[in-house]
Amino acid sequence: MTLVNARRRRSSRDALIRWVFFAGMLVIALLVLLPILIILFTAFKPVAEVNAFPPSLVPSQWTLDNFTRIFTELPFARLIVNSFVFAGGVTLCALVFDSLAAYVLARVDFKGNRVLLLIIVASLMIPFQATLIPIYQLVADFGWINTFWGLIIPRAADAFGIFFLRQFFLSLPRDLDNAARIDGASEVRIFRSIVLPNAIPALITLGIYTFVNNWNDLLWPLVFTTEQEMGTITSGLTLLTGPSGIIPYGVMMAGSLIAVVPLAIMFLLVQRRFIESVASTGLK
Repeated sequence: MTLVNARRRRSSRDALIRWVFFAGMLVIALLVLLPILIILFTAFKPVAEVNAFPPSLVPSQWTLDNFTRIFTELPFARLIVNSFVFAGGVTLCALVFDSLAAYVLARVDFKGNRVLLLIIVASLMIPFQATLIPIYQLVADFGWINTFWGLIIPRAADAFGIFFLRQFFLSLPRDLDNAARIDGASEVRIFRSIVLPNAIPALITLGIYTFVNNWNDLLWPLVFTTEQEMGTITSGLTLLTGPSGIIPYGVMMAGSLIAVVPLAIMFLLVQRRFIESVASTGLK
């Protein structure tokens, strides 16, 4: 009986620990989701309720006026298209150029390989703000201000992406390359037919990271676009600030909610593949 009672006490204690752990995780999850819930509920509040004190989380009266205003006060549909072109263009260019540079650094032996790699890694330590003015001057000299060229081309390659893909390429067996070279395959053919198909997990991971990073970027489009029609969602929302710094929070939250929707849809579509990519990348 003593043994049975001890097992029961241990079982009850384990159950209590599980419930406490679950409750703790639930509280943490709610705290993490709180900013998103504030954005969601504020987007559907009328102006009087947004500015009311004390504030309330859930609106007592639901309205779509903020979503109507975001499309009437701003060319919001154009801003959404611009964001897709900007983030998508940078992502495609980065995947192409980063993978090419990473392949050369990882699979091709040439004099100065290590030095070039050190320079690329060292560039990660340079603050982005330190290079913003020289890049702006260069873009202005090309006449690319207020153009997609000016938004995309300076970000067509990224030191982090090159280093990330290089590390992944190094994990691929070199026997694949050697066998292909014996069969007469060129470096381009090896890169296209052998390395890239095996690097899909890393490419997906880098692609999602790059797209989200540029979609949410505020400073870059704010600096390189001066016309409202060439702005992105993030830079366009800054135009909502009225005289004396008055901010229509309801309208801004509606715009922020719309900006989050494409990212949420994209992640839901590739969620399984993304998790598999991160897992397989870590295993390699």
